[in-house]
Amino acid sequence: MSFNALLVEKDDDGKTHAAVKQISDGDLPGGDVTVAVEFSTVNYKDGLCIGPGGGLVRTYPHVPGIDFAGTVETSSDPRYAPGDKVVLTGWRVGEAHWGGYAQKARVKADWLVPLPGGLTTRQAMAVGTAGFTAMLAIIALEDHGLEPGQGPVLVTGAAGGVGSVATAILANLGYQVAGVTGRPETADYLTSLGASQIVPRSDLNETVKRPLEAETWAGCVDAVGGEMLARVLGQMKYGASVAAVGLAGGAALPATVIPFLLRGVNLLGIDSVMQPFEKRQKAWDRIAGDLPMDKLDAMIEPATLSDLPKLGADILKGQVRGRIVVDVNA
Repeated sequence: MSFNALLVEKDDDGKTHAAVKQISDGDLPGGDVTVAVEFSTVNYKDGLCIGPGGGLVRTYPHVPGIDFAGTVETSSDPRYAPGDKVVLTGWRVGEAHWGGYAQKARVKADWLVPLPGGLTTRQAMAVGTAGFTAMLAIIALEDHGLEPGQGPVLVTGAAGGVGSVATAILANLGYQVAGVTGRPETADYLTSLGASQIVPRSDLNETVKRPLEAETWAGCVDAVGGEMLARVLGQMKYGASVAAVGLAGGAALPATVIPFLLRGVNLLGIDSVMQPFEKRQKAWDRIAGDLPMDKLDAMIEPATLSDLPKLGADILKGQVRGRIVVDVNA
């Protein structure tokens, strides 16, 4: 039986082309569990995999989509039975392994997480890898001593996927959130998510010669990296931590060790791809409890499989706000 999938193919000239095509169960890769996909989403990595590949895709033709949520159709693993609702993020699905931009997916059971109670599959994909990463970052900051009342928490790239969810969760937990954005038109959106301060990107995207500035931030979720992260490190309060989750501003870090040595600042690396099951489950349970669903719903931009080629290009240009939810059956 055939079904729809976004198939990325590479021609003899090395150029890739993405289009919705019909594939069948027999085309799916090996795995323990076949899932009837209901929703997916769009992340920066998805933009790379829909387009030039970014070195992430190993073989073509390829079905991208690093996230999906849906219902188990068949399973050879006792942990999952037909009818179970499941979520998948990470594990290089959508990169090295066919992903969620199709009406069906087949994966290893180890890669799945049961859908937390209180979340629909649509809401789970409004969260997706971006929101899952935001929650991992917040947990890491809390584990290193962050508590409400210590001062403002900075969120860079605040109008993006990670930033939007981080802002909403932090505000809901009682933190004072300062959202950094280079798009002034997103100020009202960030305020609606709970940001109490809007910081123009131009205030932070240039390096300064001084390794330390005034102690300003009690914590930071940084999705930008590069010069902005270097600047923020010099503005952290004594003993505060920065959770680094992205590199939209570049992979280089033109910083000194002074903030680490004189202020005891911590730089915490956050990886969402290879997290073990227990930590995944903890983060998803926290999301279900700590992310206000009305705020989540306000982030959603709906899309279909046929919208993905354009959306993939848009997210690489930084032109996507909030969370895109792809209804693969629409």
